[in-house]
Amino acid sequence: MLVLASRNAKKAAEIDALLKPYGIRVKAVSEFGDLPEVVEDGASFEENANKKASQTARQIKQWTIGEDSGLCVDALQGAPGIYSARFSGDQATDESNNALLVEKLTGLPASKRNAHYVCHIALSDPQGIIRLNVQRQCNGVIIDEPRGQNGFGYDPHFLIREYNRTFGELSPVVKSVISHRAKAFHEFIPRLLHLFKG
Repeated sequence: MLVLASRNAKKAAEIDALLKPYGIRVKAVSEFGDLPEVVEDGASFEENANKKASQTARQIKQWTIGEDSGLCVDALQGAPGIYSARFSGDQATDESNNALLVEKLTGLPASKRNAHYVCHIALSDPQGIIRLNVQRQCNGVIIDEPRGQNGFGYDPHFLIREYNRTFGELSPVVKSVISHRAKAFHEFIPRLLHLFKG
């Protein structure tokens, strides 16, 4: 069993679906009582993922996945980046974050709206030692009008050019192959299985 150091139910469901075919059970950290929140004050996705994994693992004495992901927009010098979840402030919602993103890109043509999602995964052993790190990304472009009801975060504004669909429009089956999280876990899983076999 692995613990996911996240209270994001939609993210936990995505990860559970990716690991389930391999017989790996995932529990969200919320199932372990009222643990203190890990302060995500790292300077990179890797630092935040490592911190979430190791701090949570030490508290509950279980193998733990720390995952940090976000949207990086070229025209905004990589913002919102590691601040994706709180781009519009401490009380941010998906709606307020998306509104601010669209506002900041006002007037820019499609050719200047390149962006990529990043996903970094860290695995900690029960003692809090990081044993695996993987980072992957998925490229797209930001559009003004939201499209689709699937996904979360910036997904309705993140267009995949090859499909002419946003992450909000793509089916979970397609997203489970091409997304930043899917790519990262497809690399992570064989390394995880190798580590556990060893």
